[in-house]
Order: sequence, then C-alpha cells, then structure tokens
Amino acid sequence: MDMLKDLNEAMRYIEEHLDEAIDFGEVAAIAGVSEFHLRKLFSYLSGMTLSSYIRNRRLSQAALDLQQGGERVLDVAVKYGYDSADGFSRAFREWSGMNPSEVKNSVSLKVFPRLTFQLTIQGGMDMDYRIIEKDAFKLVGIKKRVPIVFEGQNPEILKMAQSITTAQREALHAWRNTDVKTVVNASFNFDDGRYEEQGQLDHLIGSITTLEEAFEGFEVVDVPAGRWAIFSMVGPFPQTLQNTWAKIFSEWLPSSHYELVDGPEISFNGDFSDLQKVYSEIWIPVKKKS
Repeated sequence: MDMLKDLNEAMRYIEEHLDEAIDFGEVAAIAGVSEFHLRKLFSYLSGMTLSSYIRNRRLSQAALDLQQGGERVLDVAVKYGYDSADGFSRAFREWSGMNPSEVKNSVSLKVFPRLTFQLTIQGGMDMDYRIIEKDAFKLVGIKKRVPIVFEGQNPEILKMAQSITTAQREALHAWRNTDVKTVVNASFNFDDGRYEEQGQLDHLIGSITTLEEAFEGFEVVDVPAGRWAIFSMVGPFPQTLQNTWAKIFSEWLPSSHYELVDGPEISFNGDFSDLQKVYSEIWIPVKKKS
C-alpha cells in the first residue's frame, strides 16, 4: 500500500532529523498528506501523538548517547532540542525514572524503538460509506467543553443531553430543514492528547439547518460547503459506533484516496428501542489527496 510506504518514509525522515528541528510540513509532504491529516492519522494508528513519539525517540537516543559516555549532559540536551540541562534532566527523569548522570553506570536502560507501520488483516467489519458534496450548513444547539472518552458513553455528554429542556428540543426540531431530521452530535477543537484519551473537545448537541435566524440562546457553528465521507452502520450502541470511528482512522483512511480536512466530526442515531440494532451515521470532512 502506497500510504503505508509513504508513512514509513516519513518516519525515516524523522529518524534522520532527531537531532535537528523537524520540518513537519516536509514530513507531511513525504507522507503525501496535509500536516493536519498526518497528525490525526498517526495518532489513530500509533496510539500517541506525533509530538509524543518524537519526544520519546529523542530521549531514547539521548539515553544511548549518555550510556556511551562521550558527551556531557548539557551537550546531549542541546543536541536533542532542550534549552538547558535542567529542562532536559526533568524530562529524562520523567521518561526513564533516573537522572541522566546515572545512565552510564546503570545495568538497565530504557529505550523507545523506532516505529514502522505494517498492514495487519484482522477480523473483518464491513464499512458502508459514500462520498457526498454538501452545501454550507449550520450546526445549532448547546455546546460544552468535555473530556475525551473512547469507550462507553461520555458522562459529561449525557449530562448535556439531559439538560436540554422541552422548549429547547422543540425549537431545535423546528429548525431541521435538511434530510437529517434527528438530533446530531458534533465534536471539534480537539486537544492534542485526543488519541491518548487525554484532554478535552468542544461538543455540540443539536440540529443541522440552513435557515437564517438568530437562534437565540443556542450556539451556532457555520460549516462551509465541502466533501464528506459518510459511514452508516447498524449494531449495538455505542460499541458499533465507536468501533467504526476507530476503523475509519486505522483502516479506511490509510487505504482510501482521501484525507481529513479541519472541521466538525458529526454523528447521529436512529431509533433506540432496541439498543442491539441502532442505526448510526458518521460524517467526516475530507478532500481528495493531492
């Protein structure tokens, strides 16, 4: 797969520049995607942010340099991008559990190996999707900054949903003038630690509309016209929805001809009368790879 080959070439570039300032634009160009898409894809595939990976690789290489004993702590610190020996020592101690000065005489040494991507075929899961061009629309609803949760229902989002009054529900229902006639959930403005299940995101519960109104008392997010990958699924809720999210980023994106663009990630559900057979859709904003 070309995508995997390109990702591994990007990893090679990073490896060759660990002791220099890394040009993330160049890394993304080697991978054949935008920097935004590269960071998201890397995190989904590896379970860590790209910045965390580079930090760990640099500390691992620093540990090897210190073990060989030919350089001062300050020299190693500067080599791997730290402004001072103290700052490097704190980072190294947090990562390895020992001070840099203790490495040379230590019988055990923590290392963080270089990462490479490989294609692994696991239990199949059909992915029903379509690519659609959509005109501009608005997301209207209530919005809150909430913690990131991968598995199970997010308690803060549940509280949000429960806080919506009957009057608010009626207003939101009246504004739904597109083919999506149900409540939608939209997530955006993710913290960097998203794929390590850390940090927060902005979450909106509400409606999709193209109406031009004041929408008093509600948050409004303007979504520009663009291309969307739309995935539909039926199964146990929320497990099927969450499994599909994971497979979109770990399987579909690396093998497709599309990459992410910045924008809200939207989902909505159908009837909840049978939680084992809930219909759901996921929308992600995409563009064709260059």
